[in-house]
Amino acid sequence: MNEQRRQILEMLAEGKITADEAERLIDALEREQPEPPPGAALRPKARPKYLRVLVEDNSGGEAASRVNVRVPLQLLRAGVRLTSLVPPQALTKLNAELDKSGVPIDLTQLKPQQLEELIEHLDELTVDVDDADSKVQVFCE
Repeated sequence: MNEQRRQILEMLAEGKITADEAERLIDALEREQPEPPPGAALRPKARPKYLRVLVEDNSGGEAASRVNVRVPLQLLRAGVRLTSLVPPQALTKLNAELDKSGVPIDLTQLKPQQLEELIEHLDELTVDVDDADSKVQVFCE
């Protein structure tokens, strides 16, 4: 129950307004609220299960290369949880090697809550990169 409706009912209970007035106020509140799109209330949106990465490279001349990777999000979640089992010295070395390779990620700062937030934002996002010779798509499904 929203706050405005609760206030109307409290005023009715305290005798500040009549039942007819409360009914008119509640009707006015319902008219102000936008109607949900058809079918939106019927089914909640399903959580994504996969991170999909599609790459098409047509710059190779005759043979176009194509990459289609579908990573289960459960695997990503498990991987983040497993980082807590890696000794801090190993994480330091791993971070240094990743940085040398051009991947500046600090694995000691990676937390499961952050992954869930990232997945939530990816669910609503599709990244499309179009180049004259290639196409890249990243999305959740």
